[in-house]
Amino acid sequence: MKTVHTHDNAPHLAACVAPEDLECGHFVAILNVVHEFPSFMWCCESTSLPYDEPVQISFRGCSKGTPLKIKAICLPFVFVKTPDGKSQSLDIRRIQFVRLNSDYAKAVWKELKKLAN
Repeated sequence: MKTVHTHDNAPHLAACVAPEDLECGHFVAILNVVHEFPSFMWCCESTSLPYDEPVQISFRGCSKGTPLKIKAICLPFVFVKTPDGKSQSLDIRRIQFVRLNSDYAKAVWKELKKLAN
């Protein structure tokens, strides 16, 4: 039996997107969130860091790839809408976005919207 691969079902890769490449209407997801801590709280290398310099640590986002639809942009802020109808403003200096494939994003958006209702 031969297996036929069609490109319609081919997996897609979410790609990191630079802030200047964001556009209204695009679907994105949060990949990483950056947190800052004062250097005096950083016990590993605190002697080599200036006392007043923040230490930045990147954590994986806890959004589980939830699609966010970009509604407005005024860098460094991006206003997004979630599938459950909530809106929020995000600071891209703290968040790394990935651009989602529109077919994937629309399918997930539709299912999550059903769950919210």
